[in-house]
Amino acid sequence: MSQMQSLILSCPKGLEGLLGDEAERLGAQKRGETVGAVTVDARPDAIYRLCLWSRLANRVLLPLAEFPGDSAQQLYDGLHAIDWPAHMREGSSLLVDFAGRSREIRNSHFGALRCKDAIVDRFIEAGQERPNIAKSQPDIRVHVRLRKGKILVAIDLSGDSLHRRGYRQSGALAPLKENLAAALLLRADWPGVASRGGGLIDPMCGSGTLLIEAAMMAMNIAPGLQRKHWGFAAWSGHQQTLWRQLHDEAMDLQRQAHRRNWPQIWGYDANGKVIAQAQDNIRRAGLAQFVKVARGELSELSPPRNDALPGLLICNPPYGERLGEEAELLHLYRRLGQSLREDFQGWQAGVFTGNPDLGKRMGIRACKQYQLFNGTIPSKLLLFEVEQRYFVTERKPEQQQAAVTPALSAGAQMFANRLRKNLKRLDKWRRRNEISCFRVYDADMPEYAVAVDCYGDAVHVSEYAAPSSVNDDDARRRLGEVMQACAEVFSLPVTDIALKERRRQRGKSQYERQAPQGKVLEVREGQATVLVNLYDYLDTGLFLDHRPVRLDIAERARGKRFLNLFCYTAVASVHAGLGGARHTTSVDMSHTYLKWARQNLSLNGLSEARHRTEQGDARQWLADCEEEFDLILLDPPTFSNSKRMDDVLDTQRDHAELIGQAMRCLAKDGLLIFSTNKRDFILDEALAERFEIADRCAWSLDEDFKRRSKPIHYCWYITHRRGASA
Repeated sequence: MSQMQSLILSCPKGLEGLLGDEAERLGAQKRGETVGAVTVDARPDAIYRLCLWSRLANRVLLPLAEFPGDSAQQLYDGLHAIDWPAHMREGSSLLVDFAGRSREIRNSHFGALRCKDAIVDRFIEAGQERPNIAKSQPDIRVHVRLRKGKILVAIDLSGDSLHRRGYRQSGALAPLKENLAAALLLRADWPGVASRGGGLIDPMCGSGTLLIEAAMMAMNIAPGLQRKHWGFAAWSGHQQTLWRQLHDEAMDLQRQAHRRNWPQIWGYDANGKVIAQAQDNIRRAGLAQFVKVARGELSELSPPRNDALPGLLICNPPYGERLGEEAELLHLYRRLGQSLREDFQGWQAGVFTGNPDLGKRMGIRACKQYQLFNGTIPSKLLLFEVEQRYFVTERKPEQQQAAVTPALSAGAQMFANRLRKNLKRLDKWRRRNEISCFRVYDADMPEYAVAVDCYGDAVHVSEYAAPSSVNDDDARRRLGEVMQACAEVFSLPVTDIALKERRRQRGKSQYERQAPQGKVLEVREGQATVLVNLYDYLDTGLFLDHRPVRLDIAERARGKRFLNLFCYTAVASVHAGLGGARHTTSVDMSHTYLKWARQNLSLNGLSEARHRTEQGDARQWLADCEEEFDLILLDPPTFSNSKRMDDVLDTQRDHAELIGQAMRCLAKDGLLIFSTNKRDFILDEALAERFEIADRCAWSLDEDFKRRSKPIHYCWYITHRRGASA
């Protein structure tokens, strides 16, 4: 048989144009497109090339008949009219793939049965052996579709969807199908990048689909070489000699490709189990020499080496599946964009996302966008040229001019002078240590009982409770002088200064909280980027006085297992993760703070795979814990009577028990950091009989907190005694 055959090539929605171009390169003549399919004419050699070489098609279908009908009898009659012995060999196994509905045909199983009956009856009437029915890997798969009163019947020459290349381990999770991955690479011009010597990086590689498809594409390896079963094998038109010739040619090209040098392809993922799966898939594909994967966080992302040619960074970030997860993903995208801008200038990038609006938060304008579907999920491929001209800087609202105010009162002027004096004293220390978040003033003068903190360019004022000897009118007047002085010293309108005002009142809180504003700032501390909210909560999300402890954790964390109890917004866990911790666990009772914690982790490119958060009573969690940790931070609140707890937490009363439980989970050579902000706290002397305890209270107070008459917090470093069992 050498005549042209009409074929239908099916594909994922959105790939029709690419598939049509590919079919023509493989020798077919394109006739038209419909949603999810391309029609072509092809000779036998092109049919085999489409099966063996198509990177984009799902199936290669040989139409046998199309006729009107929507009843069971019309379906049977139409199938029975086809000369089946002329298309399939006697005794072949058979499977009918039926889809469609009508008033009479209400499910696919019934439709498939009527089709099967018609085919079997045709063989019996011809006096030939009836086909066997196979549930998987049949010799012949018959494709039947009922739609709008028309029935299409075809033989599936591919036998199984062509996206199943044969290298993926059975049962492996594959959210990105192979032919869709190939389409993303083509749209991102990976063949062009590879031809210029550029490599490829997937920083969230999962089971390695993009990496393997990229390698086979660059090396010109036929994607169907590892498939063992083909639908055309029992087709009467099959030409075994021609097929073997084309298959051997593809095998020879693969052998030649394995002897050449190719641009390196790298993949990273934070999940060790997923990386093991990717390594297994790469090995099965025979590409272990050319594709390298390793466990790695987005926070560690960088080009492979300084002299590497610009290449392509492409990835399929996770989609938000849990309620509220999109906020965490936003920060993941921002971190990805930051890495591109800082380390990958000159590269090309592609991000395939089911959350396309998040792509706008990367800080780079996409040069092209393609609408596609990942299964049933509407998605977009965003393509970037990582060049300065495409970088987007967030627009900040124009600074309001401070209102013209009368000259400062004597009290306001005195407060302004103290602020300037403190700023001058802290200036060298701040610049030397690159500190942008710090305390400027902390009730230095008894008349002005406030704390003034700087978070980058923002200013936050917290009022302390005034003594009973000061009436409310005087307290309000002095607070007004504080705000006016801050406005002048920091060149800000009073309305732009965050204020937590404290008043004598009943209830759980003495603070007068403003209406929630949802304003979130990003600030820097060491290597970490941290989210703070100056308006909506009593605390901002970053306890400035614990800065030295957090930075020390970052220095100690490499290779360690870190536990953060009463973690708040998990800033210490972020520092540990960026410092190279093997993994971190952050425990807190508050859903709000844990969501905030996950956003902080995500913003810094730290994944849940290695940095997990646990909601619950930290005391109970600790009592139930059977894990071992090398580094533990225990910083309980002074007092807590949360409804989620079975008992009241009093740090003075309960700290010895808490420390004992934490030390039970501490490795033999590990370190427990215990800290508390409880005023007049006294450490249980009996603890020194069981453990080595180093007083780090003075050390843990940085320059901006040393001027207080009493320490704002206490801190001890605790280890096991030498020779004692952990």
